[in-house]
Amino acid sequence: MPEQRIARLRPLVKRLVEELARELAARLRPALTGLTTPRPSRRPGGRLDLPRTLRANLVHSRRLEDGTVRIVPERPVFRTRAARQSDWRLILVVDVSASMESSVVWSALTAAVLGGAPMLSAHFLTFSTRVVDLTDRIDDPLSLLLEVRVGGGTHIAAGLAHARTLVTVPHRTLMVVVSDFEEGGAVDGLLTEVESLVSSGVHLLGCAALNGDGTPRYSVPVARRLVAAGMPVAALSPLSLARWVGERVRGATR
Repeated sequence: MPEQRIARLRPLVKRLVEELARELAARLRPALTGLTTPRPSRRPGGRLDLPRTLRANLVHSRRLEDGTVRIVPERPVFRTRAARQSDWRLILVVDVSASMESSVVWSALTAAVLGGAPMLSAHFLTFSTRVVDLTDRIDDPLSLLLEVRVGGGTHIAAGLAHARTLVTVPHRTLMVVVSDFEEGGAVDGLLTEVESLVSSGVHLLGCAALNGDGTPRYSVPVARRLVAAGMPVAALSPLSLARWVGERVRGATR
């Protein structure tokens, strides 16, 4: 679309995308709650942290006539919940071949919401016959959607190979592939990439493409081979994807 027309449409599209993102956030972020860690605080709000309270009030101890020591808790310390640093990496690898338009839209919006979740450092890659890194647009759903170019063939192995270069701590990396799994290259090359990522400890998930009414549309034979190689494949809503992310992070931090 010419930039002049985009400029005229941008205010309307911006408002619609913001409303969609808010609605999506209201549904997704509760699935990510609990990705936090207790931090001591002197403001009431959580349970009393007895060991820290005792240490903080030793100077206020008094010895009674019978020889026992009483500590007066003038400075009680409570437990609170605060977000951990972003020590988990979420890499969304999204197929933008010609048949993927509906799934690309929800992937971009979902990425923008998940990118603001605690503990997650999010990346957004698109691939067809080439790979494009749009991570710098992930906090702006409208910009992200306008940058995505849908069309061309499907080379999932290339997308995974690029995503692998972003992995620093495999067991704290979630890699989600959104595709119809109609691989245009050799499927054996794709399976090799999947097996390499799985063996390194990366948490992999394949999300099947959805059409306009939410019906999954993907290559079942290729998906079966991916599952056998260690990558689960499922048709997920954005809410189900958020739950998967939350379950993986919470399960690993218990």
